[in-house]
Amino acid sequence: MQHLNPLKPKPNPPMNFIQQLLAAQDLNDSLLCVGLDPEPARFPGAWQGDAGKIFDFCAAIVDATHDLAIAFKPQIAYFAAHRAEAQLERLIAHIKQVAPQVPVILDAKRGDIGSTAEQYAKEAFERYQADAVTLSPFMGFDSIAPYLRYADKGAILLCRTSNPGGSDWQNQRLADVPGQPRLYEHLARLAQTEWNKNGQLGLVVGATYPEEIRRVRELAPTLPLLIPGVGAQGGDAEATVKAGWRGNSAQTSGPIMVSSSRAVLYASAGPDFAAAARQVALQTRAQLNHARA
Repeated sequence: MQHLNPLKPKPNPPMNFIQQLLAAQDLNDSLLCVGLDPEPARFPGAWQGDAGKIFDFCAAIVDATHDLAIAFKPQIAYFAAHRAEAQLERLIAHIKQVAPQVPVILDAKRGDIGSTAEQYAKEAFERYQADAVTLSPFMGFDSIAPYLRYADKGAILLCRTSNPGGSDWQNQRLADVPGQPRLYEHLARLAQTEWNKNGQLGLVVGATYPEEIRRVRELAPTLPLLIPGVGAQGGDAEATVKAGWRGNSAQTSGPIMVSSSRAVLYASAGPDFAAAARQVALQTRAQLNHARA
């Protein structure tokens, strides 16, 4: 007779995006987000110019760096421009296989309302199986709400971006809001409070503006911050971490993901490109960890 064990433990529920980030941060001792922005013209050797090798190139980078990263961030335009969406699907599936502990952020910067936003959410979370997606909040909360229906997923809102033109809008003061905050400050407050209904939101803040990272962190102390701009864009790794890092406790400070793309991907144009990418990732991770220490 078969005996049932009433004390058999139940399987743990899947982690949500924030929990994944914190777990990857601890497991890989890392704040480094590896951006995946494949440009076939910069591929090594016989692969140069061959868009059919996008998966192979990116998978080699993933294999070389997956134990060094807090997250991977494929930028969808670099795939779609070469009709490589199927390769992007394969790539994210590959990441889930070789590095299930490392979350994937689909860098898509979507921004629309209603049924269109619902389709974009389905694209990010069902087709591509991403763990989070970057969004433009310009059209307001109803452009974000469809993504929040996926309870275990993250939505990372553009707040204070690294490009010089970001000041055209993000630094403007809002005369009809008490205190006349800048637009990016008002957004950070909303994301920390009334918009963050299920604890799923994060913010994009550029490494080229460390003082504004500091300000966003003051206004949104528990939100994850995705910080691009270190490396090829010239952001200072130490200043970035000191502005955004506030410790390991998720209750008092959100994690930070400092993104580097081209500096890692194109560390070498030779057959050693993956090994060279690993060395740059190691160096960048060490820089970031030194700054938080």
